[in-house]
Formats: sequence, structure tokens, C-alpha cells
Amino acid sequence: MPLSLTAVFADVPDPRIETANKLHPLTDILVIATCAVIAGADGWDEIAEYARTKEPFFRRLLELPNGVPSHDTFERVFAKLDPDAFADRFGRWVGALCESTGLVHIAIDGKSARRSAQGTFTGCLHVVSAWATESRLILGQRSVPEGGHEITTVPDPLAALDLRGAVVTLDAAGCQKATIEQIRAQGGEYVVCVKGNQKGLRDAVGDVFDMAAEAGVGHGREEERYVTVVQDPDGWSDVGAVALVCRERRVKGQKNEGTGHYYITRLRVSAAVLAGYIRNHWGIENGLHWVLDVAFREDDSRARTGHAGANLGMLRRVAVSLLKRAKTKGSTKTRRMKAGWDDNYLLQVIPGITAQ
Repeated sequence: MPLSLTAVFADVPDPRIETANKLHPLTDILVIATCAVIAGADGWDEIAEYARTKEPFFRRLLELPNGVPSHDTFERVFAKLDPDAFADRFGRWVGALCESTGLVHIAIDGKSARRSAQGTFTGCLHVVSAWATESRLILGQRSVPEGGHEITTVPDPLAALDLRGAVVTLDAAGCQKATIEQIRAQGGEYVVCVKGNQKGLRDAVGDVFDMAAEAGVGHGREEERYVTVVQDPDGWSDVGAVALVCRERRVKGQKNEGTGHYYITRLRVSAAVLAGYIRNHWGIENGLHWVLDVAFREDDSRARTGHAGANLGMLRRVAVSLLKRAKTKGSTKTRRMKAGWDDNYLLQVIPGITAQ
């Protein structure tokens, strides 16, 4: 039985000064905003209007000692709310919903909100997410700080996760020795794409394949379509295999020259299994990032005051996760509309939330 949403938020630090003017419990504000974003709200005005329209419904769930909050209250609270604490509470709650057999596959990747200007390496709000690929659930996130970069932010969402029994996949931004050591220290396995500008590492991996080619197709070398794996490369500590993934494109029936990417991993698995991890890693693009832009219009969001953008981004990611789990036909946009129209459906989408 999952924790209730109110219990999840019970120990989130309240950023407001303790005064008599604090009219609304923090839990009420967070629960309403979560429901509103799932049900189609994309900004503070829409969240507040949803709260007003659904006040009788929320009175079945929450205290509401002074009615529902205004849009200014939502914006002020989310601008000050600690985004890491908020994301971690959500991540633990949603993570408990994961249903997987064998190793849990966690993809780490970043995404920018183009109209939320910030002083990051992309010039805007950039969020690094941890995504359970099989369950299609958000496990956590961290926003890149002012003056920061995705490379130095990747370790932060990892640190909040229990990686025992997990395989973490990362693109080239995650190909850092310290990051790999962190994953291993936390009990996880890794599959990491080698960065193009890491010439020494790329050359070393290339040498492994050159030697394998000279020796012919033999022990530890397998191929599946365009994935080639060399297991137990000589002289590599804590590396179970290296992989070469070749991709080709055809335009109007003509075969174009493909691209190749190297990967390193501690796993000793077949090319087919490793190809699955690499392919499923990009599910974060189609299953999360694309949905955020199309169904939630994240690139149009202008939330930029304090932590408002990062916290609203976490609400969107939780909404994507829960709506994808709902046993309902139709697109994510259609499911959001249904959640806004049908309170009983909303109660089904959010596990652990109950009405009196």
C-alpha cells in the first residue's frame, strides 16, 4: 500500500517564516499543485483556478483552514521550496511503485526549459533526471545551479538513490571517473558512453577492438546487428566489457555512412542484452522529455523566480510518470484532460490519495 500523498510531504521543510500570516499548511499547497498539474494546469494562475473550481473535492482530502491558496501563494512557496528535498520525497514515493524483475535500469539524462532563463551552461533552466526505464517512472532530479554544468550535476541525483541491484546508463556527459566510482560505491552497475573529446579513453577502447579484429571472432566477442562487444578486455580493471555501437541512416533508400559510439561497462553480458540497455536509455527522450514538451509545453514555461522552475519541473515529471501508469486509452494530453474532468479518475492516477 503506497504512502498517502499527504504523508509523503509531511516532512518537507517549510520555507516560510513562522508567522500568523501563514494561512495555508504546506502539505495542502503541495497536494493541490500536484493534482492540478496532473489535471492539466501549466502555471500558477491555472493551478489556483483549478484549486478554486475543485475546492469541494479538496475539502474531502485536506484541512484547508482558510480555503484554497491564491496564485501568488503558490508561486511564492514554490520559489522558496528546497527543490532537492521536494524531488527526493517524490522520488522515494514514486520509486516504491517500480515493478521490475532482475536489475533495475535507471537512465540519467538532462533537459533544458528553453524559456526559463538561468545562468547555466545552456543559458536556461537545465534539469538532470533519473528515470526508471522499465516502469517509466521519475526517481529524482537535480537542476543545474547558476554557473554550473550538467557534467558536475549528474552525481547529485545519483547520490539520492539506492543503486543496489540497478544498472545506471549515462550519455557522454556522465563519462567521468568519479561518477563511475560513485555508482560502484553505491552498489550499482554502469553502462556509459565514452565522450568524443576523451581521446585517451577512446583510443584505448579502439585498441581493444583492433586487437579483437586481429585475433578473429573468438572468446568474448559477440555481435548483434550493429553492436559489437568485447568482454574482459586485457588490462582493464573494473571493466567487464567494451562495446561499439554503429548506427546507419538510409535516406531515400540510399545507405549513408554511419556513426560509431563506444561504451564501457562492468557487466559481462551478451551484445543483445547490452544493446537493450543502450536502446532503452533513450526511452527517457521519448517517454519523458518529448512528452514534457508536447503534452506539458515545458519549453514554453517562463517560471524563473527562485526555485519555481525546478519545482514545477518536478511536478511535471511526476505527472508524466503517474499518467503513463494509468490504465487508460489515449495520449498523455487526453489523460490530463480526463483527470481534470473526472475526480474518480484522478484518485486512480495518484496512488495512495483517498477522499473521505
